[in-house]
Amino acid sequence: MGAMLTLEEAQERVLALAPQMAVETVPCEAAIGRYLAEDLLAQRTQPPADLSAMDGYAIGGDGEGPWTLVGESRAGAPFGRALGAGETVRISTGAHMPEGADRVLIQENAEVQGNSVACFQDFPSAMRHVRQRGFDFARGDRVLKAGTRIDPAQLALAIGAGHSELLVRRAPKVAVLDSGDELVADPAQCADHQIPASNGAMIGAMLAELGCEVIRLGPVPDDREALAAALAKAEGADILVTTGGASVGDHDLMQPALEAWGAKLDFWKVAMKPGKPIMVATRGEQVIFGLPGNPVSSYVTCFLFVLPLVRTAMGAARTLPPRATLIAGQALPTIGSRREFLRAHWDGETVNLADSQDSSALAALAQANCLIDRPAHSDEIEAGTPVPCLLLRNG
Repeated sequence: MGAMLTLEEAQERVLALAPQMAVETVPCEAAIGRYLAEDLLAQRTQPPADLSAMDGYAIGGDGEGPWTLVGESRAGAPFGRALGAGETVRISTGAHMPEGADRVLIQENAEVQGNSVACFQDFPSAMRHVRQRGFDFARGDRVLKAGTRIDPAQLALAIGAGHSELLVRRAPKVAVLDSGDELVADPAQCADHQIPASNGAMIGAMLAELGCEVIRLGPVPDDREALAAALAKAEGADILVTTGGASVGDHDLMQPALEAWGAKLDFWKVAMKPGKPIMVATRGEQVIFGLPGNPVSSYVTCFLFVLPLVRTAMGAARTLPPRATLIAGQALPTIGSRREFLRAHWDGETVNLADSQDSSALAALAQANCLIDRPAHSDEIEAGTPVPCLLLRNG
């Protein structure tokens, strides 16, 4: 396979393999977590009319009162006619402004005696406290671009723009297979020489957050026949993700098992730590990832390669993890010959290393909400230095 790839070279090759998921129309609320397959145009104007932004009295601009109170405009129940000279109506937030009114005298500044309303301070200027028709969007406006992820705010916008259904790309079906003689499925029944099989659950959860249909296979022992039987269950998956057994030890059987299954290796090994022995292959239109067995390495490689490929397959406009420059809260060590992604926690002010950088340390991984991206051969840096980071999650 030649020299190890850089992260960017490997990501480019992975994204080029991404299948294009079919487009389907789904109810808006079923589109949460999916990506728009086309630009979304507004089917209505919002607001559909001039609306009051405050509780008070709708008045016209001629004269400064007093005005005669002639009725009320409530949200969902507009006043039924135009205002005449010297007239006002009681108006609530979100209610239609009647014809002839161009501003709102808020109730705190109004003096009311019977049917007479006067302003005793802060006379409003034209369009004061008015939400003008179409200030949010007008019919025909592009309100969301193709490739936008539908999160709660985008869902509300789509519905507000008059849509009951959205055109999105289908989420991939992903088979997740964790392997190793040391793995046990039940963490409550784990001998000292065994390890609870957490990788499959972790990877499956990361994929489920993108809406993928996850097929869990395993844990599977390091046995050719057992691996072949498990791989046969992945036939219908768009993507296969394996963890463990992808290195070159005597008991690392994943590569030969995949090759026997018909997989064609694209690349193996990336110049990064953790996660150097990541394997990427294809089998027809299926994309296959062989992730390292250590849980931190498995998490990081899924984060950097598998999730971006899934987003690409689903039509996301932005596929790679978000980056931010954060301030180091402590000195950071010298880096060796491989680019390192240090697990760290950002507290809102500074970013600090997790308690351990060992690739098996689950407690440290759970502490982390970002990865500090340190180039190969970097010198030690002092606390207070800006450092590039990849954001894992909030909190």
